[in-house]
Amino acid sequence: MKILQAAKELQAGGRKVCLAIGMFDGVHLGHQQVIRQAISDASQQEAAAVVVTFDRHPNTVVAPARVPPLIYSLPQKLRAIAALNVSATLLLKFDEPFSRKTGEQFVRELAHDLGRIHSVCVGSTFHFGHQRSGNVALLQSLGNELHFIVHGLAAVSLDGQTVSSTRIREAIRAGQIDAAGQMLGREYSLAALVQKGDGLGRKLGIPTANIDVTGLVVPPTGVYAVHCSVAGKSHRGVLNIGYRPTVRSSAAELRVEAHLLEFQGDLYGQELEITFVEKLREERKFPSLEALQQQISSDIEQARALFKQQC
Repeated sequence: MKILQAAKELQAGGRKVCLAIGMFDGVHLGHQQVIRQAISDASQQEAAAVVVTFDRHPNTVVAPARVPPLIYSLPQKLRAIAALNVSATLLLKFDEPFSRKTGEQFVRELAHDLGRIHSVCVGSTFHFGHQRSGNVALLQSLGNELHFIVHGLAAVSLDGQTVSSTRIREAIRAGQIDAAGQMLGREYSLAALVQKGDGLGRKLGIPTANIDVTGLVVPPTGVYAVHCSVAGKSHRGVLNIGYRPTVRSSAAELRVEAHLLEFQGDLYGQELEITFVEKLREERKFPSLEALQQQISSDIEQARALFKQQC
């Protein structure tokens, strides 16, 4: 899949283009329906299927106080889109100048730069442009003028409820990992870069990779058996999500730390993608570092036994 920074980079060469437009956080079942409609249209028309999305949540610019934590990091989102076999993704920088474009300006610029748009696929409640001036009705009006068809697809339901990014975030926060995965249409995972920590795990003889989850929704605090993927390889591991009450000496700060079993190496700056196997215990405060060390060793042995049962 090509990743484009500007519509002109597509260079369709007169070939028709079928668009799927949206934020697509999580690329869940509803998003997949929109994207697959564009792919279907493209297959019928021998056109290019192109996803149009943004490099950050629009609220980051237009409503900073109401930015939701994201389900997926940007690399995760792009991988999920690529897995659907689209021709390209147009990744637009959502900054202050972009936020001032009206919905009509946005569509007319796409039409000018992409050339022959055959169809535009969006969710039926999708709004876009300055002050949310764009919607399906606007797309249909412009489609009549610019000669493209519009698919405003209804939301997908699961267990009698609408699948949405908001509902998935709520499931993740509640620890309902399986439910989140069902709505995503794939196993839920948490992916972020490894950053330097304070080295406490290494001092205890149990080195951990500290994950920078800034801006991401995370499951409840506790200790989990997990699988960790890094550089294309999967490793068994134990993950702690919490505020480290045993060693905390200042304001509470959420930490996400993974210990990879049978692994040696430097992970700093690499992306770690974590899938959850089972919760082992809740986070709690221990009377000493020695007691904490003993508990972590017990957690690791419990995880090993769990992985052995799965073999």
